[in-house]
Order: sequence, then C-alpha cells, then structure tokens
Amino acid sequence: MNTTKRPASSTLGDLLDELVSLYSSKEFIIYQDQRVTYSDFKKKVDTLALSLIHLGIVAGDRVALLAPNRPEWLIATFAIAKIGGITTAISTFSTASELTWTLRHCGATCLITIPSFKGNDFLKTIKSLSTESPNESSRPLDIKQLPDLKFIISIDSVTENIALAWKDCFILSKNMSMNLLRNRQKNVSEGDLCYILYTSGSTAEPKGVTLAHGRVIANGYDIGERQNLNNRDRLWFAIPLFWSFGSANALPAIMSHGGCIVLQESFEPYAAIELIDREQCSVFYGMANMARSIRESSNWSTKRFSSMRTGLTIGLPEDIKMIIDTVGAKELCNVYGSTETYGNAAVCSSTDPIELRLNSQGLPLPGMKIRAVDLETRLPLPDGQIGELTVAGYVTPGYYGSPELTANTFDENGYFLTGDLGMVGTDGRIYFKGRLKEIIKTGGVNVSPLEVEKVLVQHPNIKQAFVFGIPDNQKDELVAAVIELKPGQREDALSIISFCRKDLASYKVPSLVSFKRNKDLPRTSTGKIHKPGLKQKFVEENYFNGIKS
Repeated sequence: MNTTKRPASSTLGDLLDELVSLYSSKEFIIYQDQRVTYSDFKKKVDTLALSLIHLGIVAGDRVALLAPNRPEWLIATFAIAKIGGITTAISTFSTASELTWTLRHCGATCLITIPSFKGNDFLKTIKSLSTESPNESSRPLDIKQLPDLKFIISIDSVTENIALAWKDCFILSKNMSMNLLRNRQKNVSEGDLCYILYTSGSTAEPKGVTLAHGRVIANGYDIGERQNLNNRDRLWFAIPLFWSFGSANALPAIMSHGGCIVLQESFEPYAAIELIDREQCSVFYGMANMARSIRESSNWSTKRFSSMRTGLTIGLPEDIKMIIDTVGAKELCNVYGSTETYGNAAVCSSTDPIELRLNSQGLPLPGMKIRAVDLETRLPLPDGQIGELTVAGYVTPGYYGSPELTANTFDENGYFLTGDLGMVGTDGRIYFKGRLKEIIKTGGVNVSPLEVEKVLVQHPNIKQAFVFGIPDNQKDELVAAVIELKPGQREDALSIISFCRKDLASYKVPSLVSFKRNKDLPRTSTGKIHKPGLKQKFVEENYFNGIKS
C-alpha cells in the first residue's frame, strides 16, 4: 500500500531539497554506468545554479534546454528552477528553422544543448547565424536573428567555438556564495512559471504552453497516487523529457514519491528490454507503438518484465490490453489530458477493474473540474451525453507570447476548451471519443476516426491505422485510412475494406486506403504522428489512386 506523503514543497527547487532530506543516499537517476543519488543530484544542481547566476541569468529568464534523456537535462531543469528561471524545452527532432524559431519566440537568454543528435547539428545551426568572431569564453553572444541569446552551454566537450563546455561552466560556481542561491530560491513562489513546453496542434506554429511550479508538483503527485507509486518504484523513462508526458507528468509523479528514474536516452526496443530487466523497472510510461516494437524485438519474453507493475498510457482498449500483455504492467492506468492540463486531467486508478481501465480515462484528478458542453449552445450537458470536453482547475496560465490565442482557448467561466469530443459518464468517469476537428462529415453524417481506427487495428495484418476525412464534391468528405502493416504482410486494401464492413456501418467504412511504412509517416517537431500532414500527403499521392469501397 502506498504510504508516501504529499510533499510540503510548492516549488521544484524546494521539492528537491525536501526529498534529499528524506532519501539522501537513495538512487534517483540511473543512466548507462551512472548511478546518481538524491544527494549527488542536489550537489550538481546547486553547482550549476550558481554558475547560471554568475552568467547573469535572472528570475523570469527563459533558458532553453535541448537534449535527449540524459541526467544533464534534469540537472539543468532543477538548477534553472532554483534561481527562478523558466525551462523552455526544445524537441531534439527540431530542424534548423524550428530551433531558430523557438529560440526567438521564447526570447531565450541561454541555450543548454548537446552539439548534435541523430543528424541534427544544433551548435552548427546557431553558429551559422552568427556574423561575429567565434566566442570561446563566457562573453555574451551577439546574434542578430537571436537578440536575446547571450550564452550557450554545450553538454558535451564539443563547443564549435561558440559555446561554453559543461565542465567549464561548472567552474564558474567556484567564487559564488551559496547565500546567493538560497536568496534566489527563497524568492521563487508556487505561481511562478517553471516550464514553457511547445506543442503542435491546430495552429500553424507550435504553442508555448506555460506551467507553474506548484501545480506541476501537486498534479504530478496526484497522478502518481492513481498509479499507487512508492519510493521503491523504478520508472523506465524512454519517452522524451521535452514532452509534457515526460517533464510535467512522469518526472513529478515518480519524484514526488521518492522513486528512481531509469533513463534511456531515446527509445530503442532491444535496449529497452535489457534495461527494464536489468534494473527491475516497475513503472511503464509509453504508447502502443513502443509496446509493439518491444514485442517484435528478438529478445522479448514475458519473463523479462516480471518486475513491471503499473504506469500510464492512452489508446484504444485493444492497444492498452496489448501493452499490458506485452510488458506485464497489470495495473497500467488509462488517462485523459494534455500539456495544457499539466499532463493529465483524469486518470484511472491502478486498482480499477481492467474493463474500466480499458474503456474509460478514469475520474478527474483532485483540483480538476471536467464537463462536456453542447457544441452549439456551449451549455453544460448532463452526464452521459457527448459534447466538447472542457477543463478547469489545474490548467495552463496561458500560451507564452500569445495573449489572443490564450483568450480564445478559454470560455467565459475559465474552462479550457480542449477540442476533444467526449462525455462525463453517469459514473463520473471521463470517456474520450476523439478530436473534434478530426470528426468526418460524410453524406450529412458524423463519423469518428477513433471508432474506425478501433476496428482497423483488430485486423491481424495491421500494425497501426490513421483515419481522416478527404474532401469530396458529393459527400462533403470521404473516409480515408492510412495503414502501416505488420512486418511481412501483403498490401490488400479490398480485404481490409471487407473486414471493416463486418463491424462498421457502410458510411463508416473507408472509401480510400493507402499503405505507408513507419519511416514515411510525417511527424511533428515533437516526434508524434502529424495527422494533418498525413492527410495532405494522402491527397497529394493517393487521392486518384485510392481503392474505392
């Protein structure tokens, strides 16, 4: 039974200090051959915090952080938090133009980055913007396109003569007094921003979602409570830290319960199995595509997951059941939420019956109010009726630098407009039905892509499916499906259409079917499948060549 008390702290810096007083010698981070205790972690955080003060970082400054899952990401985040800065998390999938746009949009004063990752040369990108002579010291930068950027810290030894190496940055703390850090930390309050997390959505450009210290901790703790986490738990951490699912959900959930983070730099199924088995991880955070890759790995067996117990995911009931069967997390929890709702607004309990965890997203978390509203009148609907889900309570203060977008995202009562279709059941649980903007209107009838996808993934040859509407002169829209097959399976659109007809009304059956390999699926800057991009690609490549039902 979980006996972990709710943290007394309301800022990330204070939370770390509180946990060190409780778990000083306990392992907090495991990464490759590094085993970092809570006490060791705090020492590194405090040292970097003093160095950042030396560089002139002041409260409210945005410090951009660009790195995969490494201890330095966590060290930097808590150092930034202790001195009142705001961690602006940047995706390692970012192209040169996306990186430049994000740094300019948030007005980052400092960038903490790795030189390159998976073909993206981040330091060279910034260097290419500079017309000044190379900077090998801690002298402020002067880049016309990034006027706010004064310093770059390179996590590795490569600096491209424009950054300060991580180890050299730590030396800057030598002559700084701990009293400076204590005073800065005292002035940070629970309502101060700790994160700007960029998320792709319906807008042309990414949205910078702001999150505050106190609610990150409070909601994270409550998410951990639903999973029944405790200080003996070890969380397998392969989802990116720059996702809200990582930094605003998994991190505060496990940390507020005194658990251990087992970092995988980036997801790779074979290595994930070895890591989970070796470190006896008990908490799974991941999606169905990750579990499928794990199951297809040559070293997979159920014995390798004997330690796994609980965790979080989201998806169709078939997906969640597959994840449980694959990784052995019998208490896996289904969830509902978004970056704007501090990761989750509703979470199933690990003790809920399996049918509830497969088919609902659980009860609202403490501090969260969720209601469905009529799509036309905008009035709240009775329980059991489907409308747009809206959330109040622990929600974002707003989008950074976008007051108009912020104003348009909340109703007159302060409820966040999620753009999601769903209902609050008569049992008080949340039931997600799909994205409003993805609803297909064909022949005057609404079709939920989620419902069609649910049927498609039951086909024995299909690995994953994406359904959307394609413009049509006669029916307004046609139902289209892009399918990734399991390895070794043959493309057969007519067979798949015939399969759908067994369980779907005729108007819901895909009229157009296309097949794609995983590597050809377009993704957002955060690495998620980009449905609008997939739809555009489908129109360009397959509209006139699709298989008609």
